[in-house]
Amino acid sequence: MDLKSLLFGQEEWQFLLNTFVRTTVMFLVILVGLRMLGKRGIHQLSVFELGVIIGLGSAAGDPMFYKDVGILPSVVVFIVVISMYRLVTYLISKSDRIETIIEGTATYILKEGIILEAFKSQPLGRDEFLATLRQKQVFHLGQVETVVMESDSQLSIFFYPDDKVRYGLPILPEALSQTYKKTSDPGVYSCFACGNTQELKPNTQYSCPRCNHDKCVKSLNGQRVR
Repeated sequence: MDLKSLLFGQEEWQFLLNTFVRTTVMFLVILVGLRMLGKRGIHQLSVFELGVIIGLGSAAGDPMFYKDVGILPSVVVFIVVISMYRLVTYLISKSDRIETIIEGTATYILKEGIILEAFKSQPLGRDEFLATLRQKQVFHLGQVETVVMESDSQLSIFFYPDDKVRYGLPILPEALSQTYKKTSDPGVYSCFACGNTQELKPNTQYSCPRCNHDKCVKSLNGQRVR
């Protein structure tokens, strides 16, 4: 094994000082660039802002350790990317249509304890969604009035007051494992797929009237424990 090649690649050890200077300069350029993006660009990244950050990171990385990549071209890239960012954010502030195109829109994915059809088109798996609700001390969907997926993919969750909690689909793993294709006992049941809840009599075959799914779960109506 060639230890020199392993440690220095094709460069001489003197290039370490060059790398130190390049990295220091580009780090300062990154700090200035992020400061120019403003608090919004740092605190909460949309798809557009994430693209800007990736572009800046790519422009900053190469000059740090590639000798044949100059610093000034990367600085120009920074200036162009930040200028484009400022232009687009200005256009967004002036036009709702442009904001929708660039940032996307918020989407309702649950209303009145029922998972909506729009949920299927979102970049969120059912298990991940239910896990997020469980982390908010939710153990059945009758406790949840509305869930909105924001344009940055964060979930905004709105709960029913305790006195308005209704029967809903239980979301604890043990309860979800106890599904029924037919209801032998009368009671309140929820569709395993969408959470549609109704009182049922003994039946030979279950079919959700909302989504036609063939499995149901016994509903719960307890209040959230906070």
